[in-house]
Amino acid sequence: MPYLSKLYPALFTLVISAAGGLIATLLNLPAGWLMGGALAVTAAAMAGMKVSMPDRLRDVAFVLIGMSMGANVAPDSLQLIASWPVSLAGLVVELVLIIALTGWMLVKVFKLDAGTAYLSSFPGHLSFILGIAAAGVGDSRQIVIIQVIRILMLTIAVPVGAMFLPIDHFTPPAPTEFLDIGQLLALGAGCTVMGLIFLWLKMPAGFVLGSMAAATAAKLGGLYVEAIPTPLVTVTFILTGALIGSRFAGITRAEFMNAAKGGVIATVMTLAIVTVVTYAVSLVVDMPFGQLWLGLSPGALEGMGALGIALGYDTAFIAAHHVIRLLLLSFAIPAVVVLIRRREAAAIARQQ
Repeated sequence: MPYLSKLYPALFTLVISAAGGLIATLLNLPAGWLMGGALAVTAAAMAGMKVSMPDRLRDVAFVLIGMSMGANVAPDSLQLIASWPVSLAGLVVELVLIIALTGWMLVKVFKLDAGTAYLSSFPGHLSFILGIAAAGVGDSRQIVIIQVIRILMLTIAVPVGAMFLPIDHFTPPAPTEFLDIGQLLALGAGCTVMGLIFLWLKMPAGFVLGSMAAATAAKLGGLYVEAIPTPLVTVTFILTGALIGSRFAGITRAEFMNAAKGGVIATVMTLAIVTVVTYAVSLVVDMPFGQLWLGLSPGALEGMGALGIALGYDTAFIAAHHVIRLLLLSFAIPAVVVLIRRREAAAIARQQ
């Protein structure tokens, strides 16, 4: 049956993510359910196993991530807004450096064409980038491999850094009261509706941001103060790990190896730029280094938001910076593509 043929790979993917997350958690790795799940599903995909994340299950994951982020918003989040201009300025500087330096490196060192190199260097808006690539700019397969490597490595880098580097992170406060089933259903319904509205408005990461907006508004409005039940948070991490890892589905090992070196070096450069800019911002802003790093990190919003929850950071700060990053990229990507087209046209004209 067609329905079952789609169901089994999805269930297998979730089982792999849960097993990887459990192992990582038993090893006391930070954000174990998320990092372990992402690594396990990635390994399964690269081994040729059939992993998948159906669109509806992906949307459920997005709603749960947004709902958890909203429920995790710190009560004093609004007091941090005064320090945001400094970190937002750092975000702009960081984006310019990442796009310019990694794009240049991919052209000069790995001899990629300008379209493939610069679309691979943009830190975010993957669906938008692939849409442009499908219109004839760059090699979409290489772009997606480099971009997915970036997302996976960033998801791994934060927990590993929290283990071995002197980066402040916090054990999330142990809640004493949890939302009951009725409250969860009501909150989930509100988050889903708001997510659909954000999608209709064509907001980036609509389900995640809409769901977070609804959960945050309800919390700050006093409609609930209880926490999301721990088992549901764990399920959210398992789904997020499966979502990240399943992006490698359909990529052959030959394709992966062909683009992996450039992707890894580009991601290492990105990590270095983010860390240096974050350090500069931390000299001015009194905020945990890890929280600043997650806010400025060019990883997927759902992954960075989930890490923020797992490491006890303020999710409002993290989400706000990722939204602004995506908005900035919405203008930057078309502008850079126009410049690439003009350069290509000028080069053809010179040859003639």
